[in-house]
Amino acid sequence: MQNAVAIYHVAFEDAGTLGPVLEERGVTLRYLQAGVDDLSPAKDADLVVVLGGPIGIYEIDRYPFLKDELATIEAVVNKGTPVVGICLGAQALAAVLAARVYPNSQKELGWDELTLTDEGKASPLGALQGLRVLNWHGDTFDLPAGATRLASTPPTPNQAFSYGPKVLALQFHVELPQRDMERWLIGHTLELANSKVDLNHMRAETARYAPACNEASVKLFNDWLDAL
Repeated sequence: MQNAVAIYHVAFEDAGTLGPVLEERGVTLRYLQAGVDDLSPAKDADLVVVLGGPIGIYEIDRYPFLKDELATIEAVVNKGTPVVGICLGAQALAAVLAARVYPNSQKELGWDELTLTDEGKASPLGALQGLRVLNWHGDTFDLPAGATRLASTPPTPNQAFSYGPKVLALQFHVELPQRDMERWLIGHTLELANSKVDLNHMRAETARYAPACNEASVKLFNDWLDAL
């Protein structure tokens, strides 16, 4: 593995802790912005990462570029290229695998403990056992046919899934470094205000839970890459 492409939607939601993992492996990471850049280079990458964003993957009428993005992701999956999808990226993977993506019954916005399935405990997600991870989403998805459920929370039964050994979908955020939370609090200010989120509480929760989550995310990503 020599080169990776990360498809991003807003500048402050980047590959986070996955970036140094790839760098240590000698993998060059290139960013392409959905809706702005030509995404075709992703089809020739050795690894594709699809990152989060504050839109719905089903909002093609509002954001026509999603049609091309989904077609690119589908081509990458069909080619057998390893793919990691985070938040919106996980929803995109569910969509290209013919599962329904839709608004959840409630928004999850904060640090929550995951319940890992038996398959999840035996997977790289086992590194997250007993930890809290950051949820920041209002949408959810059905489990694609042929996929393996890895984790859940009470409002969101499908928090993570794998599809064979080369597709990993994470609805939650393990990649966000503690130091970058303030970027998210600024970038998502309207959503946070509308959801009446206490920013100081979010900062305190991040200081409490992010260090262990960040450490576990490095193990998670390394274990997944090692298994390819």
